Amino acid sequence: MRRYGDTTSSQHPIVATEATTPRSDWGTLQRLFPYLWHYKWRVILALSFMLGAKLANVGVPLLLKDLVDTLAIAPGDARAIAVVPMALLLAYGALRLSTSLFTELRELVFAKATEGTSRSISLQVFQHLHALSLRFHLERQTGGMTRDIERGTRAVHSLISYSLYSIVPTLIEITLVLTLLAVKFDVWFAWITLIALACYITFTVTITEWRTHFRRKMNELDSTAHSRAIDSLLNYETVKYFNNEAFEARRYDENLEHYRRAAVKSQTTLSLLNTGQQLIIAIGLVAMLWRATLGVVEGRMTLGDLVMINAFMIQLYIPLGFLGVIYREIKQSLTDLDKMFTLMEKEREVADAPGALALGLQGADATVRFENVSFAYDAKGGRPILHHISFEIPAGKTVAVVGPSGAGKSTLARLLYRFYDVSNPAEGGRITIAGQDIKQVTQASVRQAIGIVPQDTVLFNDTVAYNIAYGRPGASQAEVEEAAKSAHIHGFISATPKGYDTMVGERGLKLSGGEKQRVAIARTLLKNPPILIFDEATSALDSANERAIQTELQSVAVNKTTLVIAHRLSTVVDAHDILVMEAGRIVEHGTHAELLVLGGTYARMWSLQQNSETVSDVG
Repeated sequence: MRRYGDTTSSQHPIVATEATTPRSDWGTLQRLFPYLWHYKWRVILALSFMLGAKLANVGVPLLLKDLVDTLAIAPGDARAIAVVPMALLLAYGALRLSTSLFTELRELVFAKATEGTSRSISLQVFQHLHALSLRFHLERQTGGMTRDIERGTRAVHSLISYSLYSIVPTLIEITLVLTLLAVKFDVWFAWITLIALACYITFTVTITEWRTHFRRKMNELDSTAHSRAIDSLLNYETVKYFNNEAFEARRYDENLEHYRRAAVKSQTTLSLLNTGQQLIIAIGLVAMLWRATLGVVEGRMTLGDLVMINAFMIQLYIPLGFLGVIYREIKQSLTDLDKMFTLMEKEREVADAPGALALGLQGADATVRFENVSFAYDAKGGRPILHHISFEIPAGKTVAVVGPSGAGKSTLARLLYRFYDVSNPAEGGRITIAGQDIKQVTQASVRQAIGIVPQDTVLFNDTVAYNIAYGRPGASQAEVEEAAKSAHIHGFISATPKGYDTMVGERGLKLSGGEKQRVAIARTLLKNPPILIFDEATSALDSANERAIQTELQSVAVNKTTLVIAHRLSTVVDAHDILVMEAGRIVEHGTHAELLVLGGTYARMWSLQQNSETVSDVG
């Protein structure tokens, strides 16, 4: 019998880097632009319709002026009937209709671009999150992250809606109106409007920037409350076990109280913003109408001019009345979108090598080798788990790994699946399948070649059939049922009222531990890969079912490269080779009989378990 291990260890973890410098608003827009430009012809057409809508909108007060001036005759004048301006009335109605028509055409044309952009970004984020390492997903807060994605998706709609449908059209209209006022009347009309607009925009931007941190704080507290609520509900049984409903409600209420205070501050500052805006608008409007009224009294202007100026001011100030809200929403949307882009840009700790090819197993034996492998879950190399591990699982053979909890047994499976990379590649640490370094081939092909029955089985909140068929999407019902029979769960499923259409609940909580484990076994049997991993595969089963499934697993493992991770030694006595691990090192290896003869760690573990089972049987 040989002893494995070394007293030294060296870790060179791969650390995922991410930008810490906040992205500017312009940078976020530049990041969004390529998605929109994919629909460039729709963008151009939508902008054309928007310009047409604004030209029609500006034309309405001009026609209204002509209409008023045409009707400026004395009552009872014989010309009254003759001068009824039917053409002007029709043109006025046509312009009003054109404004709405162009606006609706713009939204109709651009809807596909908006929804398509949102879909593309959301899908890319979803795919990227699945591509990130297990370390990221163990450290994340699911509730907060899903909230960020949800807000980011909404932000795409908000940005496009507010910028393309509010800000840009208003700027176009302001430019057209200022030009008309300066050309048609004296330049003071343009200056009054421009000064009022400058004051309005400066005040709005300044106050909105000041109150943005209240809004940001509000969102952060909302995400925190949401994360804690989700975490509490996911751990429903634990809450019940310890009678902590009141504690959870108190914690949630504390977060809601912090959110309420931030929301009140946000609303107070919003009221201040709205009041200041209306004051500036009122002063500007009074100044314009005062000057126009003087012009009418002095004969320099007509009543139609006064009506036109008033109509222009109303058309300008109505959209400006929402500028504070629009500016705030755009800023918030840019922040939310930046958070989603930040998720997309998180570097993959485990990534395919450039030009990596698929794992080639055609005609090759699926021998698995761990060569001088060291590993630490801490990205900085602290708390090492494995120390220079080396062993081989010959093709078609079964190798078992046993040892106490925390010895690093399950870590072997995670490394083989490439959820993490080995920490010491510079020292020659690597894992190979059929002689191919798994870091040099695609992750998808590696995982396609491996099937696992994990110790802690988590199921989708769907039907039993869906969860079994997840091992090979597209499998027929007959194949699903055959896998269930092999896993000794077909009888249980058939006995339920809905059979294979039975919903398993959130994380499979409607099933017992043993039932979930058998679904996991069926799922792996359906996948039928050349390499199998059984990580405490029968730990949740009773003795009778354990023996039945153990026999089935041994039958399935024939001619397959199999790694069995076990705590109960009775489940691995038939393995071709048994590795005994302690503190991240292999301290013994051999067959069951050889290890008993050795009289070392394995023999002591066997003796303890046998005595424990004897006492249990007597009891």
